[in-house]
Amino acid sequence: MSQDALHHRICSVHYRKSWKFDAMPEQTAPPDFAPTSTLLDILVVPDTNLILVASVIEPLRLANRVSGLELYRWRLLSPNGQAIQTKSNIPIPVHGAFQPGSEENPLFVLSSHDWKRQATSELKRLLAKTARHRGVVAGIESGVWLLAESALLDNFSATLHWEDYDEFCSAYPQVRPVRERFVIDGKRITTGGSLPTLDLMLELIRRRHGYSLALEVSRQFIYEQGGVSSDAAAMPSTGSIRLADPRVSHAMRLMEEHIEQPLALTKLARRIGISERRLQSLFTTAIGVPPHLHYLALRLNAARRKVIETRAAFADIAAATGFNSASAFSRSYRGHFHESPSETRRRLTSAARTGEVFDILAVR
Repeated sequence: MSQDALHHRICSVHYRKSWKFDAMPEQTAPPDFAPTSTLLDILVVPDTNLILVASVIEPLRLANRVSGLELYRWRLLSPNGQAIQTKSNIPIPVHGAFQPGSEENPLFVLSSHDWKRQATSELKRLLAKTARHRGVVAGIESGVWLLAESALLDNFSATLHWEDYDEFCSAYPQVRPVRERFVIDGKRITTGGSLPTLDLMLELIRRRHGYSLALEVSRQFIYEQGGVSSDAAAMPSTGSIRLADPRVSHAMRLMEEHIEQPLALTKLARRIGISERRLQSLFTTAIGVPPHLHYLALRLNAARRKVIETRAAFADIAAATGFNSASAFSRSYRGHFHESPSETRRRLTSAARTGEVFDILAVR
């Protein structure tokens, strides 16, 4: 199992272990820390499902909203610069036509239906041209076919919608197809549908901005999946995470119920009926992080909501989220969020006063 990637599991689905990376140890951010904004180009071809577009954009929007920072921006593009007609008959306005130059920012190619009609020689030429410069090119749902047609997946591992798997294998023997929800293979990313794309975006947020932010964004996407027992249902702070192992689900529920007075891992493991070492192993296998980091992320996210949504004293917030002192809380908070609680409150209060909004971001 690779140790350079933190992996996210959602909806009881196994992802490739090679995409896990360990959570970075807590550390104090440098005084001049300022996260850079990531710009994504999103090429949407006609007849794409509306939910597919939302599955790419909404996690980014929520990451901006939750952080209070412009972490992500995006440009929507179409092959001819015209608004995209979706299968829902709801047009999507775009910033312009897909006319790439030497841009290096990530490109996401979205397609749902009738991809063959969109795979013109001109579009394939432009995709091949821009891929020479882009750090990442992603094929989302049937966008995988467009990348394969443009020879951009040759000798890469890729996934796609399960209904198309056999046909794809026959059509592109030079591609290494795998049955996964999403695959990240170097400079290529592929997904097999709308919900796997949501999973992918949460993983990308986690890789760039950490487990706490990805967990809080996931919290906004609570959805019920058929076949998941009530015991495994998502809790408010864990969002859409679903786990096949009931012991991990039980541990997460106990963590959720003991934010103010955290349980020691030995006691947590004893309540579940396993050893602490076994608990560590189960968590790492299930969600890619050890239990103490997941527990800390839950507590810090709860604390951050109190910092933003209330005027409570920081000492009271520290006590309500299981910290022994305001100073211990402040150190841990800064290590995760790269600013102090007072800086968060002051920054977001100032943003509210000046009318800065990160819910709707477009490249101007």
